[in-house]
Amino acid sequence: MKLSFRHCAILVLSCAFGTSLQLEAGIVCDSGIQNSLEIANTKEALPILVDTADWWGVSRASGDLKADIERVSGILPEIVNDVKSAGKMAVIVGTLGKSAHIDAMAEAGKIDASLLEGRWESFLLEVVEQPLPGIERALVIAGSDKRGTIYGIYTLSQEMGVSPWYWFADVPTARRDSVNVSGRLYDDGPTVKYRGIFINDEAPAFSGWAAEKFGGVNSECYSHIFELLLRLKGNYMWPAMWNNAFNEDDPESPRLADAYGIVMGTSHHEPMIRSQKEWHRNGTGAWNYETNGEVLRKFWADGIARNKDLESIVTMGMRGDGDEAMSEDTNTALLEKIVADQRTILVRETGKNIEEIPQMWALYKEVQDYYEHGMRVPDDVTLLWCDDNWGNIRRLPLTEERKRSGGAGIYYHVDYVGGPRSYKWLNTIPLTKIWEQMHLAWQYEATRIWIVNVGDLKPMELPISFFLDYGWDPEALPYDCVAQYQKDWAAQQFGAENAAEIASLLDFYTKANALRKPEMTAAHTFSVLNHAEAEDVLSNWKKAAALAEELMGTIPAEKKDAFFQLVYYPVVACANLNEMYISAARNDAYAHMGRASANTYSERVRKLFAKDQELARQYNEELAGGKWSHMMDQKNIGWTYWQQPPLERAPAVSKVQPLEDGAIGVSLEAYPFAWPENDIFQPRARPLPVYEGDKTPTVFEVFNRSDKPVDWAARVTSPWAKLSLGKSCPKAASDYSSTLVGADSVSMTLLVDWAAIPADANSAEVEITGMGPEGPCKVLLGFPLVRNPGTNLPWLDKNRAIALEASTYSEAVAGQGVTWKTLENYGIGYGRNAVTTLPSVHERLIPGGDSPHLAYDVFFKDAGEYTLELQLAPTLNFLSGDGIKVAISIDDAEPQILTVGPKVDSADWGKAVSEGVRKLVSKHKVTSAGEHRIKVWYVDPGVVVRQIIVNTDALAQRPSYLGPLGMEEILPCCGVK
Repeated sequence: MKLSFRHCAILVLSCAFGTSLQLEAGIVCDSGIQNSLEIANTKEALPILVDTADWWGVSRASGDLKADIERVSGILPEIVNDVKSAGKMAVIVGTLGKSAHIDAMAEAGKIDASLLEGRWESFLLEVVEQPLPGIERALVIAGSDKRGTIYGIYTLSQEMGVSPWYWFADVPTARRDSVNVSGRLYDDGPTVKYRGIFINDEAPAFSGWAAEKFGGVNSECYSHIFELLLRLKGNYMWPAMWNNAFNEDDPESPRLADAYGIVMGTSHHEPMIRSQKEWHRNGTGAWNYETNGEVLRKFWADGIARNKDLESIVTMGMRGDGDEAMSEDTNTALLEKIVADQRTILVRETGKNIEEIPQMWALYKEVQDYYEHGMRVPDDVTLLWCDDNWGNIRRLPLTEERKRSGGAGIYYHVDYVGGPRSYKWLNTIPLTKIWEQMHLAWQYEATRIWIVNVGDLKPMELPISFFLDYGWDPEALPYDCVAQYQKDWAAQQFGAENAAEIASLLDFYTKANALRKPEMTAAHTFSVLNHAEAEDVLSNWKKAAALAEELMGTIPAEKKDAFFQLVYYPVVACANLNEMYISAARNDAYAHMGRASANTYSERVRKLFAKDQELARQYNEELAGGKWSHMMDQKNIGWTYWQQPPLERAPAVSKVQPLEDGAIGVSLEAYPFAWPENDIFQPRARPLPVYEGDKTPTVFEVFNRSDKPVDWAARVTSPWAKLSLGKSCPKAASDYSSTLVGADSVSMTLLVDWAAIPADANSAEVEITGMGPEGPCKVLLGFPLVRNPGTNLPWLDKNRAIALEASTYSEAVAGQGVTWKTLENYGIGYGRNAVTTLPSVHERLIPGGDSPHLAYDVFFKDAGEYTLELQLAPTLNFLSGDGIKVAISIDDAEPQILTVGPKVDSADWGKAVSEGVRKLVSKHKVTSAGEHRIKVWYVDPGVVVRQIIVNTDALAQRPSYLGPLGMEEILPCCGVK
């Protein structure tokens, strides 16, 4: 845990986020605090004292502090360089060993230099009495190194109320009448040494924006990104590379990065500080070391010589040109020789010992296979393990690998171009997912480098903040504080008043997008026929959009630009997209049923498609006066394969010709046709059973097949059953009648009084009469009845599937050093609350007996064979070997051991990442009716259990995307479940 002192007392809070959000004990205080120092008010501000001998980056960041104080107070302080000009009170900024002012205070014992000496990026903020001759009191901001001082500066800025996203998201700064500081705040530095972002997949959005606003991706553009990174306490970056060469396009860019304090690198397939575009522009011959080694060595040597005096991490090894795999006959001996030759170049061109030069080898895709087959690099080279491009870490360092001097790191993604489908438009990776995976990285000591692919940077503001904050101090952010982090982040941007509602929107839209990324969503993704799935999905999106609209109407004018880009646009645009696809699916289904309302949905699709274009136009042209032009140029509709479409195309819709005379139709959930049948090839089928105790209502609809009025009537013939209008109306009667006007439809719910049913009753009949396509008609619906077999447990028969959320276990059996941890609000759609095991680092256990397991008591109405579907987060085999395992059984049967992680790029993997869940199916024999116990066994760590579907054979009769429970609501501000 990072140390945070206030008046020399450590504050212990349930959710402490280090100094990034700095919402625990800080240095800024109320004016009434005894012995506080006022550094600014509405009339004056203390000068900022900076030694001219300090780092340029420290002086530059002091200029940012100067501007930040003016943002807060309206007064612009003066920056001075000598003590005589500082006056009696000041803000003193400097780096230990670089600033004469800081060194003098350390020598005099005014500050504790032992807190900073020899540390990486550590800093201290403290109110000091008589710090220097002639100065009576001062706020001292001291750093162990250049970035430590800079982070101390920006910590004060954040505490004053300046968001790191003030420029990149137009977050306004609230004015304060007085800024006061008190006590001491100390941070001993980060857990992850290098923490950064990768601007990638940057066309058409980022590249178009940069070209229009800066004339290209140049130093003027990068200066804003460098500042943002430092304000977020990041220190590492891979630059945009699709059609850019960072070091060549603008030579000022690398010099400026180093001066700011940003450690630069190149992507996983760009070795030796040379970009891919540099080779395309300057290289001769093939990108092939066997046939063109001399040219490549010269090319690499030039890059190292050019950047040898700049702080960098050198990418080692070699992939194919253009981020492709090397040839099939590539051997590990050749790759090891390439690395050896590269290290020779590094020593020759820099004059340094090789161990002094930060290097990393990215084990991306097939390169990991080379490693697993025996390829090795020297121990001082950092092994940069990667995810599968979909947020699932492929591998983590094992016990012996954790002893390497170069350590290990993680290359992660919240944006990707590639299979099974590129995702570039909006954020689709929830913070809970990032936490779960990066927590594993921390626990397995992969903490030398964390870098995340953020695409165009916008609109990934929230995950960027979280990723860098978590990398700074993962111990300060346990899982139970993730929700609070999101709320505090919202408060940082918009104030506390609406923070809870805004956080719920941010949480909802990312988790809903994680169910199915927008680029992968289509008209028939969510079922409009089964489990009320599409209806539930759309209902949640509409509630979210309505809340976003409400907040947009009430939020102060100065916050509207920030709210539009951070909250309103992603929520409303995603709600619009989902409604468009669901409307297209309803159009298709209703056209097959002969509903006149099919045409209504056809028109609705057209309008929603136009709204999508209008929302993007507002973002590009109106937001912040056009500041973010092109940032929403990304195609988001009409995807059909891994690459984005050349143009957006609305989903196909049908038009129907309504009947000339009024005619009713009756439809039921799960059936793609209607009664009376209007097609001789449509099957006649009995309605689905009504189960006692089922929370899902039994609903049928009466609709019009024409645009003319038509009369209808419905009655239930059994005295112990009633009908109600809609799905939740408490009024019930034995019969209803009305007139359908135009394309109207009416929903009716069958209500059964189970206590009054005669013993011999086995169905409930509903009779609907009216005019059919061929004259007067009568539709008789007989709903089979299935009684509860006398249990309070979840129960099922051979024709019924049920879903058990992971956290609803009957018993969680711990032991052998393993405990079970519920991850509340982990996601939606496959169980809200997931369950995993702690600690994350633990040996394999053989399942059985009293070994750790989750138990779920259920009641089987019939004996026989049942199918279980264990739904897990799509964790990969991060421990190598024969794969991460889990086991499942019923009662005392031998546990069936299942492999969790599919092979990356396999069909199973594609299905898992597309659906956001790994589904493992097993068959089990139940020898007798009655109570039984399903057990999910611990075998390996890192498994996250979402849900168990029992009897998936029955589920197959009613297919849907999410299964029998549908999509849960998670917006507390919308009055949800």
